[in-house]
Amino acid sequence: MRRLAISVILLAAAGLVACKPEAPRPPAGGQSALDIMEKVAVGANRCWFKSGDPAFKAYSLAPELTSFSGRPRILLVRKGSADIRPLLVVQAEGRPARLDAFGPMMNESLAPRIRQDVVRWAQGEKAC
Repeated sequence: MRRLAISVILLAAAGLVACKPEAPRPPAGGQSALDIMEKVAVGANRCWFKSGDPAFKAYSLAPELTSFSGRPRILLVRKGSADIRPLLVVQAEGRPARLDAFGPMMNESLAPRIRQDVVRWAQGEKAC
């Protein structure tokens, strides 16, 4: 009976994980969440915003790297809007850092590109 209960719990957990959009996962290393998110923030600012990338023209970057929760993050919000709810949150936590990206933009056509860019920058690559 106990095995059946454990199996049901594992199946339910697997179902919940399947509903969540695929999040970026850099290779496990010894880097802290802040180390990773600093790289991601620099890459996002340089490649998505300072470059004038038209895919990100309607958004602005709000880095929140100093975090008492242990989850440094960057937010993308709609530029010039009074609605400050983030459309994208990229955050990391722990050591080695676990990277996650979520929000409405991760359900849009830009999601694969966001995922690839974030993982690449988290791994230390500087290319756009």
